[in-house]
Amino acid sequence: MSQNNPPQGQQINIELGEKEAEGIYSNLAIITHSPAEFIIDFTRIVPGVPKAKVLSRIITTPQHAKMLLKALKDNIDKFESRFGEIKIDTQPNQHFGFIPPKKDEKVN
Repeated sequence: MSQNNPPQGQQINIELGEKEAEGIYSNLAIITHSPAEFIIDFTRIVPGVPKAKVLSRIITTPQHAKMLLKALKDNIDKFESRFGEIKIDTQPNQHFGFIPPKKDEKVN
């Protein structure tokens, strides 16, 4: 994620534990929201297996969710300028993966 500069004179040290450094693979995110928060549940589904377990849940404010959206867009733009366009498979029978918005849906 792109980083915002902390206020002048303030340094933030971020610690990454061994377990967290391994990461968790996810091919499905379920996003819900209320007026006060966004909840993003990351899971991994496997074709032929009808059940999936939530591997990680992130709860954040609407403002931070929008900042995350902008940071992801910025990083995707940088990635595509270096490696080429990321193609999204939009087959109608696709039952797993992150589902992109429809063409007429606006993402702010």
